Amino acid sequence: MGEILPTASIPEGWTAAGASPASPDRAAAAAPTADPQLEALYGSRHQICPTPNPQLTLVLSLDREIDLIELEALCDAVGWSRRPLRRVRRALQHSLLCVGLWRHDPRLPRLVGFARCTGDGIIEATIWDVAVHPLYQGAGLGRRLMVFVLDHLRGLGIARVSLFADPGVVGFYAAQGWQLEPQQRRCAFWYAP
Repeated sequence: MGEILPTASIPEGWTAAGASPASPDRAAAAAPTADPQLEALYGSRHQICPTPNPQLTLVLSLDREIDLIELEALCDAVGWSRRPLRRVRRALQHSLLCVGLWRHDPRLPRLVGFARCTGDGIIEATIWDVAVHPLYQGAGLGRRLMVFVLDHLRGLGIARVSLFADPGVVGFYAAQGWQLEPQQRRCAFWYAP
């Protein structure tokens, strides 16, 4: 198993604030889970991620530690070039928040999605490294991951979020309401309602 890092520290007690019951994504994001086994594995800031497969349990978590080798395998699976693990470790340590999407297994959960944010924690944030393993793509998990991230950033009072994405996935963010930069190639912006 690879080196395990704690996720970035986030103030205790905040949850998916600002979730709107009118939105099915946000209603699911706001639903608390009280399962002690899940809390032991994923921490208090986790939620079940609904899937079309009832045999599959996926969990979004801010608290579960990220294994660098698993993260590297996920990045390999989505076709990203490798980065030195010591630099990835430092990037995670300096992130405002890191979110893992885990395929639940009580013995050994598997990382199947990931996103991280940097920023000042007050006014602005930038989302980096959004990835969902290709075997899990196409079921709305990337959208749910982004809702989870944005709800937590909104809970911090952050009103402006930017992200940088490869040109091939910019349309994914535009379909979620992100405003694209003028050339519509790599950068998108989200503003709190």
